[in-house]
Amino acid sequence: MNKNRLAKPVAVVSGFIFLCAVPGLTRAQSAPPGTAQAPKVASSGTQVKRDPLPADDFAGLNYSQEQKTEIDQIQRSTKALMDAVVKDDKLTADQKDAMLLGYKRLEYGRAYKVLTSEQQRQVRQRIQVRRAEKQAAHPVQSAQTR
Repeated sequence: MNKNRLAKPVAVVSGFIFLCAVPGLTRAQSAPPGTAQAPKVASSGTQVKRDPLPADDFAGLNYSQEQKTEIDQIQRSTKALMDAVVKDDKLTADQKDAMLLGYKRLEYGRAYKVLTSEQQRQVRQRIQVRRAEKQAAHPVQSAQTR
């Protein structure tokens, strides 16, 4: 019973610590697509306001059966955590959004670690290309943020 009472506050605090400790994670990584057996966005009652994690960096990768199994397990465990956050009535909408985004980032990082070094290289290249395209499309905004 003590474990259940402490689980939610610990999850909330760890989520906020994660978000504060890793502020550049959204710029360094992006979300995978649902078509390539990579982590998927969990549908929930509370949605993240803006998903800064594009969904195409994992597209087209050829996964081994072990990778598929491990990524599926990562997705299921993350979905369970996210569902618990959505159902938690003690959290505000902003807190829920922050927790959901934090769990998506964790899911992405865990799935990225499952990839081979060649697959990781491909994902990093896609991120660099996407960033270059975004910067070329919005040169005024990128100059203002510096």
